[in-house]
Amino acid sequence: MAIDAVIPFKPKNPKTRLSCVMEQEEREAFAQAMLSDVIAAAQAGGCSPLLLCTSPYERPGARTLLDPDGLNESLNRLLARSGGPLLIIMADLPLADGAAVSRLVSTAADMAVVPGRGGGTNAIFLREPSRFRVNYYGASFLKHMQIAMDAGLSVDVVDSFRLHTDVDEKEDLVEVLIHGQGEARRCLESLGFTLSIEGGRVGVKRGAHKETR
Repeated sequence: MAIDAVIPFKPKNPKTRLSCVMEQEEREAFAQAMLSDVIAAAQAGGCSPLLLCTSPYERPGARTLLDPDGLNESLNRLLARSGGPLLIIMADLPLADGAAVSRLVSTAADMAVVPGRGGGTNAIFLREPSRFRVNYYGASFLKHMQIAMDAGLSVDVVDSFRLHTDVDEKEDLVEVLIHGQGEARRCLESLGFTLSIEGGRVGVKRGAHKETR
C-alpha cells in the first residue's frame, strides 16, 4: 500500500510575501503550480497525495481533507489517528522529485526529517505517526528534533537540495527559474519572470509589471 503523503495547502490568498511581484490571483496560480510539482514528486516516490486544505479545494490525482484550523492542530489530529507510515511534505517545494521523496521514505530510522532554510522543517516521514507531534513555525527543525528525542525516536536528518528549497520570498524565485523543471517554472515564465544578473548577483525581474512597495 502506498504511503500517505500529507501536503498542507492554503488555496486562498497564499504566499502573501510575494505580493510585491504578484497579484492575489497570480499567487494562487503559482501556489497551485508548486503543488502540482509536489504531487508529482510524491507519486513518483511511491506515495499517495493527501491534501490538507484550509478551505474547499479539489485536485485531480489527490484526495482532499478539509480542516480550517491551524497547521499544528490539523496535523496533530491527523497524526494521532494514523495507523501506518506517513509523510508530511510542504506544498511550496517546486524542486521536489521522486528520488528525493523515495530517499526520505526508505529510511531505516523511526523518522526522517528535511530541514528548511532558517530553521524550518520541509518534510517529515514517520513510521509510527501517533508517537509524534508537530510544532511548526519559528525554529521548527530544532523543536522537532527535541520532540523526537523526548519520544525516544531515532532520526535520519536528510540533506536534500530538492526538498530543502522552499519558496516564500521574491529572491526564492531564482532557484525555480534555474533548477525547476515542472509546472512552477512554467508558471513563472508565463507571468514574465526571467533571471536578472547585475553586479555578479542573480535575481529575478518581471516584464511589464510594477512591483508594489
